[in-house]
Amino acid sequence: MDVDVHHDLAAVEELFPYLDAHWRDYVVERGLPGFDTNYYPQASPMSVRPDLLRPDGPPPATDPATVAADVLDRTGSSTAILNCLYGVQPMQNEYLAAALSSALNDWQRERWLAVDPRLRASIVVPTQNAELAAREIDRTAADGAFVQVLMFVRDRMQLGKRFFWPIYEAAERHGLPIAVHPFGSFNHPNTPAGWASTYIEEYVAQAQLFHAQVVSIVCQGVLARFPELRFVLLESGASWLPPLMWRFDKDWKGLRHDTPWVDRAPSDLIRRHFRLATAPLDVEGPDGLLRLIDQLGSDEMLLYSSDYPHHHHDPGVGSVLGLPDDLRQKVLSGNARALYPLDRGGHR
Repeated sequence: MDVDVHHDLAAVEELFPYLDAHWRDYVVERGLPGFDTNYYPQASPMSVRPDLLRPDGPPPATDPATVAADVLDRTGSSTAILNCLYGVQPMQNEYLAAALSSALNDWQRERWLAVDPRLRASIVVPTQNAELAAREIDRTAADGAFVQVLMFVRDRMQLGKRFFWPIYEAAERHGLPIAVHPFGSFNHPNTPAGWASTYIEEYVAQAQLFHAQVVSIVCQGVLARFPELRFVLLESGASWLPPLMWRFDKDWKGLRHDTPWVDRAPSDLIRRHFRLATAPLDVEGPDGLLRLIDQLGSDEMLLYSSDYPHHHHDPGVGSVLGLPDDLRQKVLSGNARALYPLDRGGHR
């Protein structure tokens, strides 16, 4: 089961059937070419696998049949979760963001989920307005093919803040995890020390943002208020988490009076509430992956992902396939199937 596959629009006009007249006119009258982000610049070697650049074919990740063939048929995966990175979250206009979120979810339903029962999707939400985001979760979650809610590691504030709690309440109500993906809004510097000058600085700094958001979610009481909520960290790597867990536990012992709702070691909460996708995997080979699992203190936290169509030197496939049988099955399938509500049914 592949928990991180990215699909895209070939053109903004694909959304027009799902937008009301006001927002269609808004896009047309302003001459907006679309809302693609520059999270993965096309000139960057990591942005698109070279074999997907087909001069005589559609743009990468825009055709459902091609994506299904690449992600499912050629790898033997039985299920893939689509995560749409279209530029909703960076917008300043929260009402446009809400309209586009709804349109994207309807587009996902009709263009992707209805044509292949092996596909699932994340709900796109306008995190600029948590009330509107929760409303979109309630509207979309009725379709069982939507299996999680998509947020981004870089938002207008820390993800533990109460501002976001209506989103978490709606997600927990429907039994949906929260997926947290790199990048997001542009409202504040992309590193803790200020603005980066190069793409590699920004890309590497995403791990620092994940570090900060995990601490925020634990310390702000999200997990105490929503005990059934789970978070999936996509494209975060994984080797940074064991050192954080150790330091978090150590400091919590001396500072726990600040957060009385954190009633057990932070590492225990992290093991229960957080999962990590394997791509891009930042350990070397099966032995390195075994050491990482041992350091995490849990064999339930890693979920296989390809991060299609992004191109990484080692997406972790070889490392995962080299694990002992029981662990391999957990990472490839078992952990994800224990997490995601796949029994809610498919497209309705």
